Amino acid sequence: MFEAFRRETVEELSGRIREASRFIHLERLALSTQCGFATSIIGNALSLDDERAKLRSIVETAARVWC
Repeated sequence: MFEAFRRETVEELSGRIREASRFIHLERLALSTQCGFATSIIGNALSLDDERAKLRSIVETAARVWC
């Protein structure tokens, strides 16, 4: 079975993007789905629900920051 992992919130991701935008223009920043999905040869033990939640957070964050 999959171990539970801590999911980043939309607020956390948005805050990190705001912080990064102090140094790099917002138009040059992006979110990467690679982070947290397969960060090693073995990858991370994510359930399908975890993957969906992570993708949902990315979409919500992008809408909040760039729309």
